[in-house]
Amino acid sequence: MAQIDLRPVRISRDPVRRSAQLLGGLALYGTSVALVTRAGLGLEPWSVLAEGVLKHTGLTFGTVTGLISVVVLLLWIPLRQRPGIGTIANVVVISVMVDVVRAVLPDQHDLAWQIALLAGGVALNGVATATYVGARLGPGPRDGLMTGLAGRTGWSVRLVRTGIEVTVVAAGFLLGGTVGVGTVLYALAIGPLTQALLPLTTWRER
Repeated sequence: MAQIDLRPVRISRDPVRRSAQLLGGLALYGTSVALVTRAGLGLEPWSVLAEGVLKHTGLTFGTVTGLISVVVLLLWIPLRQRPGIGTIANVVVISVMVDVVRAVLPDQHDLAWQIALLAGGVALNGVATATYVGARLGPGPRDGLMTGLAGRTGWSVRLVRTGIEVTVVAAGFLLGGTVGVGTVLYALAIGPLTQALLPLTTWRER
């Protein structure tokens, strides 16, 4: 997969539209995470970790997601990564939306509904990722960790991302997070979905 340019750019035109795209993408991302968690068929890697931590703290899913993002941001310091407005918005908006959607959407136990939520959540996650990344207002905490490690080590983005997500899934699983078919589906689908949609959502300087 081709590397994605996540560097923020100076907003010279349409700051309102770009900011709206960022916030809309993050809101959709939080919604997609909530859908997958309620499907109960396996979570995406960082949600596996969040659920594992949740089971030992009693905090809400969104709160744990936000706290993990803050910890990841601290790892940016030795990597000399610089956050943008999108980085901060990523922490806040996703955490809030996960809890809002989970509050109105109960766990599903009918297999047909579980499959629908899982497939819809993964597809929506791809749209959301392309939307907020395409705004180019700063990478999310996890994206910055990935590109920062790749830059410091000289390893490929694909190798670094795989290493991070395997580590995160293993830690989350040991803490009690749910690993299942949804975890595999997300791993296989999110890259191609995001890559296909990015050309349609990415802002470019003129």
